[in-house]
Amino acid sequence: MPIPLVNSIASWFLKKRFHQIELFLKYPNEVQNELLLNLIDVAKNTEIGRTYDFNSIKNYDTFAERVPIKNYDGWQDVIERSRRGENNIFWPTPIKWFAKSSGTTRAKSKFIPVSEESLEDCHYAASKDLLCMYLNNNEDSQLFTGKSLRLGGSKELYKENGTVFGDLSAILIDNMPFWAEFSSTPSSKVSLMSDWEHKMQAIVNETINENVTSLAGVPSWMLVLLNNVLETTGKESLFDIWPNLEVYFHGGVSFVPYKDQYKSILPKSNFRYYEIYNASEGFFAIQDQNNSDELLLMLDYGIFYEFIPMHIYATPKEKAIPLSEVELNKNYAVIITTNAGLWRYKIGDTVRFTSLNPYRIKISGRTKHHINVFGEELIIENAEAALKKVCKRTKAEIVDFTAAPIFMDGKEKGAHEWLIEFKTPPKDINYFNELFDNALKSLNSDYEAKRYNNITLNKPTINIARPQLFHDWLKQNNKLGGQHKVPRLSNSRDYLDDLLKLNY
Repeated sequence: MPIPLVNSIASWFLKKRFHQIELFLKYPNEVQNELLLNLIDVAKNTEIGRTYDFNSIKNYDTFAERVPIKNYDGWQDVIERSRRGENNIFWPTPIKWFAKSSGTTRAKSKFIPVSEESLEDCHYAASKDLLCMYLNNNEDSQLFTGKSLRLGGSKELYKENGTVFGDLSAILIDNMPFWAEFSSTPSSKVSLMSDWEHKMQAIVNETINENVTSLAGVPSWMLVLLNNVLETTGKESLFDIWPNLEVYFHGGVSFVPYKDQYKSILPKSNFRYYEIYNASEGFFAIQDQNNSDELLLMLDYGIFYEFIPMHIYATPKEKAIPLSEVELNKNYAVIITTNAGLWRYKIGDTVRFTSLNPYRIKISGRTKHHINVFGEELIIENAEAALKKVCKRTKAEIVDFTAAPIFMDGKEKGAHEWLIEFKTPPKDINYFNELFDNALKSLNSDYEAKRYNNITLNKPTINIARPQLFHDWLKQNNKLGGQHKVPRLSNSRDYLDDLLKLNY
């Protein structure tokens, strides 16, 4: 099909959709309130709806007073019932799919419900909107003359009790409309392969002879794939393989640590990068401008948003506010109510609003210290539980610790670097490290996937801290006292590098 005709068809869809987008841009709070009341009405006869008497809830204030805010641990029991095939617990239509993601204190993995409504009206709708916004901003785009190289998760789909679970990307690929297969590469068969080593080479083999015009995937995983493409072909630039490549749609982890590496293998000043903000729980925001680091919050995907100011998060004063009450440049924990039956659910992310008209955000982090540079979602509970387990095994005792990423450098894999001050050190630090690595794998399925055969992450590096190192660092930074401590996990190396300089 000639490119002018393709772009004309896309433009028609764009104009049709832009009318709806303009509605929530102009009346954001009205759209959100109407959406909430609709979700409540749809679910009024579910078990959750009867428990909180949804039938009598007529406004946000009553909803907020009556329905408690919960994290995954608070939802786990009813989600497990749903996974076993029970219906009408928290959403009226049967939940057939569950997106598996990294776990919590109570569970190695989370299983997030994905309803038919959230699949169609949120995840797939967002994919169309992303293309619409990109084409609206780039009228000379040749996107549809070629294919999109998509890089999904490593898990295949598993069936259990009549329901299906797996990576969200696997669920999306498995349920894609048939026509989407023609505009994407690799094939669904290769995309859903579970063995990453074989899958990576299979993707390379399938895609190097295609006309790839866009990339879509998590930065850390995509970088591994693209370096494999260059190694297989012997080329230095991806444009030598795919001359019409014009945009990379990325999300999942921070792009900042990878930007320079991408620029080295995509050496064109006009190459475009577009960020998205999605998760197993839903698709939340899309970069709607070229060369921007702000994301437009999408308000009509069946998700109602609330926000907890981080200065009162996890305190007795904790209270959520609706979108209409947020302020610029303040850090908020995100709470969502969705068309998959999650009610006032803490997703664990924090955001800052950069604009209130329209509502644009930047992802500012997680509600807890973590490392998520490579998609491993390593949280403090994982680290503390693993260290406790290994210390018991090796009769070691720990005073304090911190950890940060070792960023990928060219073709070098990433890793985690740990600095641990021992009260009683282990007899063999290498054995301690091996046990620790295995303990983290057992506690966190995403870390386990990234460590599989060193495909993205190498084994951790452990440095032994001299006595009083953490005390001295806190003293040097005027942070001695009960309210101050060294962050246990961080996505940057600032704290770790400072401490290593003092570790003489």
